[in-house]
Amino acid sequence: MLQIDQATYDAIVEHARRDHPVEACGMVVGPIGTDRPERFIEMVNAAGSPTFYEYDSTDLLQLYRDMDDRDEEPVVIYHSHTATEAYPSVTDINLAGEPGAHYVLVSTQAHGNNDGPVEFRSYRIIDGTVTEEEVTIVDAVAPSEESS
Repeated sequence: MLQIDQATYDAIVEHARRDHPVEACGMVVGPIGTDRPERFIEMVNAAGSPTFYEYDSTDLLQLYRDMDDRDEEPVVIYHSHTATEAYPSVTDINLAGEPGAHYVLVSTQAHGNNDGPVEFRSYRIIDGTVTEEEVTIVDAVAPSEESS
């Protein structure tokens, strides 16, 4: 199950709407081993495509260095589908390289940039196997406990 706070949910949906008709993409990272999505990171779709997303390699390298410095890992990897349902494509499945991550898809097919409901779904993708999971939206995700 993915537990995500309302502000992060809203930020993902807003990004998907704003970038429509281009696929939006990004991550929510958190402390290693906690499965707690804490830090929202909006990325640019370097492909600029309505049917495919790709992170800029320089931006992605910098993000992974930053996560290493902060002892974080990808908890949620998200992108939008602009003309299809929120279900992983064959390409999405083949590119899913973080077995511990929740893969969130937001479909802006029905309303595009406008207000209106979106389809927001989460999956685990491990070795090509897609498993949908429940999404629970909470007021706030419990913060990490820092050791002294």
